[in-house]
Amino acid sequence: MANDISNRFNDLANSGEEFFKNFGRPFLNFSDSFKELRSDVNETDTDYTVAIDVPGVDKKDISIDFKDNTLTVSAKRESFADRSDKEGNLIANERSYGRFTRQYNFPDVDHEKIGAKYEDGVLTVTLPKTSAGQSNTHRIEID
Repeated sequence: MANDISNRFNDLANSGEEFFKNFGRPFLNFSDSFKELRSDVNETDTDYTVAIDVPGVDKKDISIDFKDNTLTVSAKRESFADRSDKEGNLIANERSYGRFTRQYNFPDVDHEKIGAKYEDGVLTVTLPKTSAGQSNTHRIEID
């Protein structure tokens, strides 16, 4: 009996803890998706493909470099207009801006054939594989 009461008390305490832990989350759950440059990386027998989400960024504000087996992708998003009212009220301000960089390591890439395209907020970089020993410094242009 005492065990049953203790278990019920613990369940009640835990549910209250969950309520307060998540209280206000819809407004305070800031997304780090842009700051992290989230991506998918695929490998086949012939190449690597990296798809990176960079929504709201102009193609001219994206830089891609390949050096020493490392692909470096940088993106810059300008600040947004202040959308608060004349009293400064704003319910949520979650959009990120600034400069963001992500690096990926890939062995044996033919840097002369690396290609990139940017469409619908997704940057796709294709890195064809090659034999080891080739020089590997190259700047990649976005189509």
